[in-house]
Amino acid sequence: MPPSASAIDFFQLFVPDNVLKNMVVQTNMYAKKFQERFGSDGAWAEVTLTEMKAFLGYMISTSISHCESVLSIWSGGGGGFYSNRSLALVMSQARFEKILKYFHVVAFRSSQTTHGLYKVQPFLDSLQNGFDSAFRPSQTQVLHEPLIDEDPVFIATCTERELRKRKKRKFSLWVRQCSSTGFIIQIYVHLKEGGGPDGLDALKNKPQLHSVVARSLCRNAAGKNYIIFTGPSITSLTLFEELEKQEIYCCGLLSPRKSDCTGLPPSMLSNPATPPARGQHRIKMKGNMSLICWYNKGPFRFLTNAYSPVQQGVIIKRKTGEIPCPLAVEAFAAHLSYICKYDDKYSKYFISHKPNKTWQQVFWFAISIAINNAYILYKMSDAYHVKRYSRAQFGERLKRPPTRCRGGRRTQTPRAGGRAVRGIGPAGRCLLVTPVELSSVQGPWEGCCRRRRQGWDEP
Repeated sequence: MPPSASAIDFFQLFVPDNVLKNMVVQTNMYAKKFQERFGSDGAWAEVTLTEMKAFLGYMISTSISHCESVLSIWSGGGGGFYSNRSLALVMSQARFEKILKYFHVVAFRSSQTTHGLYKVQPFLDSLQNGFDSAFRPSQTQVLHEPLIDEDPVFIATCTERELRKRKKRKFSLWVRQCSSTGFIIQIYVHLKEGGGPDGLDALKNKPQLHSVVARSLCRNAAGKNYIIFTGPSITSLTLFEELEKQEIYCCGLLSPRKSDCTGLPPSMLSNPATPPARGQHRIKMKGNMSLICWYNKGPFRFLTNAYSPVQQGVIIKRKTGEIPCPLAVEAFAAHLSYICKYDDKYSKYFISHKPNKTWQQVFWFAISIAINNAYILYKMSDAYHVKRYSRAQFGERLKRPPTRCRGGRRTQTPRAGGRAVRGIGPAGRCLLVTPVELSSVQGPWEGCCRRRRQGWDEP
């Protein structure tokens, strides 16, 4: 992108005009069909592309102001706590509510469609194509569920009755995320209720379900020598061996309670009578796979085929200083620490509008992820050195509709000065596996002995 690129330019790498035009068409089609069935709506007029952009801008504004309802923009005649006079004058509240009532990405189900997310799946596919074409991830990545819960400010202030009235989400969102930038490479949505073409709803065992999710997230990563970090619910010997055949290497935290421990030596899963000293570890190996039990204040178990068990690392603690550990432990701690800090920082910029329909919830979460990814690309580009916008300032420039819409009058919005912010970068000793040209990577244990083992033994 050129140095003069705007926030809109980066966002439209993932949500271009042709996608917005399709939303316009589908929304108008749905409104027409709805009125044919339930009666004419005299206040309705077909939505335009300009109005659709303004409509998205209003929704995006809730990620910056964190108001519980997008209608708060018009509250108190412009004098309410969350009101925004400059936005309120662009489109009337009545017109916005009409668009919100009929808004659709896919108006009608086709005869061949059986997936519960058919109303949003084409948008998710388009978004995925944009992610794939705009960004080349580093070698190290993380599979996890991002923070998409309710706004903590609202949760802390609302009453117990309001909390009980809110419906629980009927889906879980999983991502594959670049651990050096935070860019979300791939999204996977699993519906907790209803049928699906992948048969996930038939799986009641969580580790088994999460392994299927992991396979889906890694289907485009084969043959690229990626190193994937996983949590306890995904980590399993069977999954790691399967991904290794596709040249995908893994390092995961293992839990005897949450993980699928099939094929692992029981002696490594039980705790000794006398706890070892802090920093000590035990290792068992089978082929390229290593099972590590490392002791800090308690036992931590790791399964990996991405790091040699004989290579040493160190965990740095503020109070106790350096604690020796295998390199796999250091890598896991560093990469997961960065992803946790990324989520803590950027999850607060998710769109806070909470519709009741599941497909709309998924849509607005996906839009939020697209905006965060657009900001990451912006910080990596020359445009960031021209105007150093913070994440909040970046979002402010996405929510400003440039022209007057039906039911409102044109206003001029003041320009906000940018300020320098700290660049996104790995925390602590991350990045341990430096992003390299993947063609030059010969294997995860380069320079180490990789003799084949039939059973679990000492390194």
